[in-house]
Amino acid sequence: MLPLKSINVRLAIICLAAASVGLSMVIISTAKLLLVICGLATLLFARRTPATASLLAGTWTPIAILVALGAFGVSLLWSVAPQAEALGAAAKYGKLIVIVLMLLLIRSRREALYALGAFALAQCFVLASGWMLFLHLPVPWATSNVALTSYSVFTSYIGQGIIHAVFAALCWHFRHLVPGRFGRQLAVLVALVALGNVFFVLDGRSGHVVAIALLSLSIMWELPRRYRASVILLPFLLALGLYAGSPKVRERLNLVGAEVQAYSRHEEPATSSALRLNFWYKAVQLIEQHPLAGSGVGSWSTQFNRLQHEQNPHTPLKGSGNPHQEYLLWGVELGIAGLVLFLGLLFSMWRDSLKMQTPYARASQSTVLAWAVACLFNSSLYDAYIGTFFCVLTGLLLA
Repeated sequence: MLPLKSINVRLAIICLAAASVGLSMVIISTAKLLLVICGLATLLFARRTPATASLLAGTWTPIAILVALGAFGVSLLWSVAPQAEALGAAAKYGKLIVIVLMLLLIRSRREALYALGAFALAQCFVLASGWMLFLHLPVPWATSNVALTSYSVFTSYIGQGIIHAVFAALCWHFRHLVPGRFGRQLAVLVALVALGNVFFVLDGRSGHVVAIALLSLSIMWELPRRYRASVILLPFLLALGLYAGSPKVRERLNLVGAEVQAYSRHEEPATSSALRLNFWYKAVQLIEQHPLAGSGVGSWSTQFNRLQHEQNPHTPLKGSGNPHQEYLLWGVELGIAGLVLFLGLLFSMWRDSLKMQTPYARASQSTVLAWAVACLFNSSLYDAYIGTFFCVLTGLLLA
């Protein structure tokens, strides 16, 4: 066994990583670096014990991650992207290893609960800061470029909405874990405050959709089994209710309709919806051109610019560009196999959650669903902030 001092340092790094995903990118990057160093040190110097050897036994997620990372690594051989862009993209996908590190480093339920507590405290801090921005109170630690206009503290309103929606679901599923006489009620209150921030404060439509999906799933689980088929209708009923009751949701949904109609008439090509539709259409074209192995890791920008120039002159995207859809991004870079790999990754997380007790399984499955839904409208894993959030949280919950 490791000495007590080493165990304390390891647990401190785990808790820092769990708390960091709600804070600034500087803290996130520092915590990620420490987590990697700690993981390597553990693998190299820690004494092997039966308990250590069994940490990953029977889990599918680490295997799916290693296969995916291996596929991106091999695709460097045929990537059409400049070498710097290809290596940069591969590094972005490398954050998946954080899930494996969390599974390796967290040794007990007690340690997982400590990390979960650190995560919850950080999320409460960010949530309170967001409401303070909305109330026009001073928040000097806010670093987001849209802090004063969109009330997002450290990241974009898109990422903040998704994070708050997931946090609300976790508060609900883990309400029995909160200590104190009124711990359960406090967890429910925080969940409602987080959902209120998503639906009535933040502009992110992705957050709205993720929150509706997680609400529907949570309601379904609370219903008797004979009524659970109604989950098919729940998202639509919730959306209608929010459309009627939330000016923010109504405004954003109306804007989507207007942007899509304008795009269909070839007007206002620079709107959010128009850009996404254009990206998705081009991504499907690129997958059709290279269906088997794709164009290689980091190739999206190069291939998109090529298509644009073939059809009409267009200012090239920067190397960090993406099609705002994770499934299509993997399809462009790895072909049909990439789509299968990404779906397999999500499935492996869901399958591993089935072995857990009910509240932990539901929290994990809610996170996987949020990941799956968010990736329909954004390249959520590719994104440094929201991608790290999902990786750290998934590793923590699976541990």
